Amino acid sequence: MLAPNEGKKLEAVVDGVTYLRLPIKTRLIKAGDNLIELLEEYAAPHIQAGDLLFVSEKIVCICQNRIIRSDAVKTSLLARFLASKVRNYAGTPQFRGLGHGTAPAMQLLIEEAGYPRVLLAAFISAITRPLGVGGAFYYIVGKLAKSIDCPMSWTIEEFKEYAKRAPLRPNEVAREIKNKFGAETVIVDANYRGAFSLGKSTRAISEKFIRELLADNPAGQDSEMTPFFLVRKA
Repeated sequence: MLAPNEGKKLEAVVDGVTYLRLPIKTRLIKAGDNLIELLEEYAAPHIQAGDLLFVSEKIVCICQNRIIRSDAVKTSLLARFLASKVRNYAGTPQFRGLGHGTAPAMQLLIEEAGYPRVLLAAFISAITRPLGVGGAFYYIVGKLAKSIDCPMSWTIEEFKEYAKRAPLRPNEVAREIKNKFGAETVIVDANYRGAFSLGKSTRAISEKFIRELLADNPAGQDSEMTPFFLVRKA
């Protein structure tokens, strides 16, 4: 029986339909592990017809060796400057994570999006933020750059000193998983701020659906180790 993570609910209602979000607990996944083999071991025994399979983009990155020690990232002056402008509310009750407020995270974001796009995003953000328009920077740099994280985890000792790049070819990964296991698949980035897809096996799964379904981040953000979860109509 798949149980909810602590403080989370199994059920969520989207557009009047009740869905179960069924987290699947795994062992600690390490760099170079085979994603398909992990899904075969942990997820496949629970998949039923009509299920949607959600896979944490962080686990895809770990399996693809897309992680790097934070102190191995060579940061630029631009990365250090932009990181200093990130509002993460460090030192206040509103603090939930550093986001891109570290120079290594911002440097990896710059390398993913490219310097021209990042400079444009910073310029537009500087104009729109005082007007009360938020999110312009991340809209321009794109979802893959937005998914970069450093540190990867506060609570899993093995990843405290690591940064995570964006996953490679996430749409292809989602389609490969769907073809193997028969469930439509979403590679998802979810945290306390919300959720969005990085890869999908079908465009029929909308971003609005993903946002509303995962608004409370049922897979958790700490040491739950539930990187896969099934979504099933109740």
